[in-house]
Amino acid sequence: MVNHMLMITADFENIASLQPQGGCDDPNFSYFFKIKCGRCGEVSQKETCVTLNDTVSLHQGKGTSHLIQKCKFCGRDGTVTMIPGKGKPLTQELSEGGKYAPLMLFDFRGYEPEGFVFSGAWNAESEYAHDFLFAMLFFPFVVDFEPGAAYETLRPVCISQTFKTCLYGRKLYIQGGLIAGTKYEDIDLSGDDFNDYDEKGECPVMISNLRSKFEVVR
Repeated sequence: MVNHMLMITADFENIASLQPQGGCDDPNFSYFFKIKCGRCGEVSQKETCVTLNDTVSLHQGKGTSHLIQKCKFCGRDGTVTMIPGKGKPLTQELSEGGKYAPLMLFDFRGYEPEGFVFSGAWNAESEYAHDFLFAMLFFPFVVDFEPGAAYETLRPVCISQTFKTCLYGRKLYIQGGLIAGTKYEDIDLSGDDFNDYDEKGECPVMISNLRSKFEVVR
């Protein structure tokens, strides 16, 4: 049996994670994609829509599927069945590495997937750098660094607890630890991007360059 895993990625700015509104197994999240007939190769003119909570009974035998559709060109029936429990949120780490996150597993019978459309409601969470207090281990004073600020120092400064590195006479660009920011719900990605401003973190947030692919899973 051959299944197809929907994989997604995007470019993040101060975003920690992205997933469907109710999580990767959101029963009400709609997946839109075109399908290609496995017999004649005809591609549907419009996107097909499937959701986990919307099932239909199979024409023959017992069981259900999330879609039963007849090819308009050759008349062959095909089905699309969703297999939950395999998806994971797209994280900042995956985004920065140019990697894809698995979103939903599909069992296509008589059809193949042809592209995915980012629609429906999504949720994301921002993250930002917080102030970090660096101690001068060899000197009786400390310096409080602002996030992203640049400082000059002519003394051996230990950035140890985070970076385990001693620097001398260099300009230090400090990016403190990352903490959770604001949660954004009901995001519309049909315009291919999302922009906002995180007042809590005092920083812009953005999701852009959305990409998707279907990978064969045997």
